[in-house]
Amino acid sequence: MLHWVQYIKGYVTIKVWGYSTERLLNLCGNHDILVWDIVGHGGYTTMNISVQGFFALKPLLKKTGTRASVLKRYGLPFFVSKMGRRKIFVAGFACCMLFWMLMAGFIWNIKIEGNYVLTDDVLLDYLEENNVRVSMKKSRLQIEALEKSLREDFDVITWTSVQVKGTTLIIYIKENEMPDYDQNGQPEDGEHEEAQQAEGMDLIAARSGTVSYIITRSGVPQVALGDTVEKGDVLVSGAVPVYNEDTTVRKYQFVESDADIRIRYTESVSVKKDILYEEKIYSGRQKKMIMFGIRDKEWNLKLGKIPYEEYDVSGEKKQVKLLDRLYLPVFYGGKTVQEYEMVRQKHTVDEMNVMMQEEWQKIMSTLDEKGVQITQKNVTIKKNDKDWVLNARMQLEEAAVELVPTSTEPVGGEEDPLEDGAPQDNGTEESNASEADSE
Repeated sequence: MLHWVQYIKGYVTIKVWGYSTERLLNLCGNHDILVWDIVGHGGYTTMNISVQGFFALKPLLKKTGTRASVLKRYGLPFFVSKMGRRKIFVAGFACCMLFWMLMAGFIWNIKIEGNYVLTDDVLLDYLEENNVRVSMKKSRLQIEALEKSLREDFDVITWTSVQVKGTTLIIYIKENEMPDYDQNGQPEDGEHEEAQQAEGMDLIAARSGTVSYIITRSGVPQVALGDTVEKGDVLVSGAVPVYNEDTTVRKYQFVESDADIRIRYTESVSVKKDILYEEKIYSGRQKKMIMFGIRDKEWNLKLGKIPYEEYDVSGEKKQVKLLDRLYLPVFYGGKTVQEYEMVRQKHTVDEMNVMMQEEWQKIMSTLDEKGVQITQKNVTIKKNDKDWVLNARMQLEEAAVELVPTSTEPVGGEEDPLEDGAPQDNGTEESNASEADSE
């Protein structure tokens, strides 16, 4: 604290020499003149003294027969005096401070934390649509409204907090567990199931093939094991018939079909790989460039034109940051231009074998991700001087079924009298009445 007081008031380092330096120091103590950092150098002594104390030192120097000279000056008064002679520097410093103050009123960086299901790109696009973007004024940002809209427009977000630190907008979110979806992409909730059961749902074939496995839990099967079906054929109907005594259909009860069905089909795949390929060979020649930018604009500082016909440009840029969260819309960095030449190369036999094995692994991985099983396969590789061709003929099985609203229409005609509360047998009453008359 004392150091800052001394700096604000200003102090100097002086050199003292003469008849009686020790007596001078004693007189400084008697007259309350503060001196510090006293160092003897044989023929002279150096010390620090305040500006006010230095001017009060003159009668004491005359009294003790000593002399003093200023070696160095420190403190705010000397700095201000020096800056007064450098008007351009002072004006530039003032403009710089004004620029920082103006830029501190804008958002120059957006940071999103806590998101896993929703990607940064999705959230940034949403913010852009709601006029929340980099370079917007802080005063235009409505934090509570933004938090509420994020929770309302994204069901997966259960909690959110928006904060502004410096020129950085930080959005903290917490996501809920994703709801389960059925094979048609519909959420498995009670309302959806009730809607399906009310209208009835058929299971249809999603592709052509042969039924290799079928177990029905709900609905009426329309195909049997070994039947050939086409894409769109109904496999299990969601309309369960209710018969009259004469085996005619009185009505249908509509349910959601549920069954384990697998369809077997044959598919061929062909993959071609060229033996020849082009490779970049870097010559080692390169040029450096300095890059700087403001907002979306970017400039490259380079000496002359780039003398290379083919080249790659690599580098990185950084955003100017003051303190911890104070970002400015200014970027800087460097770029490297590297010359290369495209040279035609030829894969070796081992390399081609590895490439073909990788392609086959990709095919099997893709099928496995879709839940498709390979029951039989015949894989061949044809080789020639220009390319290799992988041909695979496979017998596949998968649960290629889809749920769709039932195509069965309700039975028309009169309603069931039992359901309307009508008497069960009018003929019986008539016969009883006739018997009473005869008696």
